Amino acid sequence: MDSPLTETILLTPRALLPPIACPVRWHRSARARRVSLRICPREGAVVVTLPPRAGRGAGMALLQRHAQWVAEQLRGMAPPARLAPGGEVPIGGCPHPIRHEPGRRGGAMIEEGQLVVTGQVEFLPRRVLDFLRAEAGRRLSAAALAHAERLGVRPRAIRIKDPRTRWGSCAPDGTLAFSWRLVMAPPWVLDYVAAHEVAHLREMNHSDRFWTLVEQLTPHREAATDWLRREGPRLLRVG
Repeated sequence: MDSPLTETILLTPRALLPPIACPVRWHRSARARRVSLRICPREGAVVVTLPPRAGRGAGMALLQRHAQWVAEQLRGMAPPARLAPGGEVPIGGCPHPIRHEPGRRGGAMIEEGQLVVTGQVEFLPRRVLDFLRAEAGRRLSAAALAHAERLGVRPRAIRIKDPRTRWGSCAPDGTLAFSWRLVMAPPWVLDYVAAHEVAHLREMNHSDRFWTLVEQLTPHREAATDWLRREGPRLLRVG
């Protein structure tokens, strides 16, 4: 493919809307059978997937055909949530103002509903992210192990990652992986994702038996999936 991996393209929707500068990431996939596009909230960009024999022109044609939809999705996207003094980050579904105290030590900690971050200001974003990842690991491990005990199973390992499209996964070897961004969601949403992946340790599928296990572990399936559909893109814009 001659195009760069990422570029900005000017799209012109059919409706009476001004042209929009559209960040596009081109993705070549040997498994893809057709040209497709999706919005990536984390990047604030459109991802165009091309099968092996498709050229850039096919991707451009698809973009132009769906220019109206793309423009509406990008304009409706939440702005990036920057991690800075005076900013705010949700933890457990509750907003926590970020308070910078450069004269203190200890990294980052929650005090009186605020996230206190110590040290030099240039290290603040990384310290916030380190805190969130560590807190996610603590909360998700506790939830997953509690559900695993109820089912009489045990994960091989629990990993905390930052995937682009999944909130959790279960590998064939029994390793569970979760997005650290779940720590920003309400506890019952985090609990549902943990229960969902633990249920895969018994049923590596989405059969009726699998969903029966999920419902035995958590009553929040429908509410949690609805919340992630509505609010999940906002979490992907943090950091």
